[in-house]
Amino acid sequence: MLCADELSRLCLPQNRLLASLPESERGSLLASCILRRVQAAEVLAEPGQVMPQIFFPLDTLVSLLAVAEGRMTLEVVLVGQEGMVGASAALSARPAQFRAVVQRAGWLVCLEATQFRRAFERMPSLQRQVQRYTDVLLAQALQIAMCSRFHILEARLARSLLITRERLRLEKFHLTHEFLAQMLGVRRVGVTKAASALQHKQLICYSRGNIEMLDAAGLAAVACPCYSLVKEDGALGVGQVYR
Repeated sequence: MLCADELSRLCLPQNRLLASLPESERGSLLASCILRRVQAAEVLAEPGQVMPQIFFPLDTLVSLLAVAEGRMTLEVVLVGQEGMVGASAALSARPAQFRAVVQRAGWLVCLEATQFRRAFERMPSLQRQVQRYTDVLLAQALQIAMCSRFHILEARLARSLLITRERLRLEKFHLTHEFLAQMLGVRRVGVTKAASALQHKQLICYSRGNIEMLDAAGLAAVACPCYSLVKEDGALGVGQVYR
């Protein structure tokens, strides 16, 4: 099990949702958690499957993908150290409605779903924060669904890269064409064209999946209007949870 100062000893960042809880509640919750290393492309949940655990990312990212006909996918939410994966499924004890895929290798704090439900029942602060967070996730998922229908791919790619940058707090990261295609619900050739257009404008440098943000302000200017809504301090951003 995980003690409260173990994350500090490993030089890992804190999960913001856990950090927002009173110290007594956070300590009680962490006492039932385990620390798990995950790899890029690892699948944490599939639609129709019961989730035995929920996950609090530390330095990793998890994409929540809507899946159609078992193969077509679209990212509706990206979860990093600001949140958690699996709360709604755990609280309802129903199968997941999404595919959860690790976008970046790193560490997760894991908690058994049954233990999470028991903690949720007795911890008012956990109830409040989880409800606020899941409300934001739903609002973001609806916005991204609309975005995928009405906005051009180049603008959607810019929005997705900016959100990834925000979650990781890094200017350089790795995302393959295949993963970007899954996220955006398009073919790889579409990702290639959109990334090439952004690179031609000297907004990013993209080579073999390695992305460097050259001009974040310029990228925000070409991103679809959804970015201003779903970014951390936007009207639908996760910053709303922690104010």
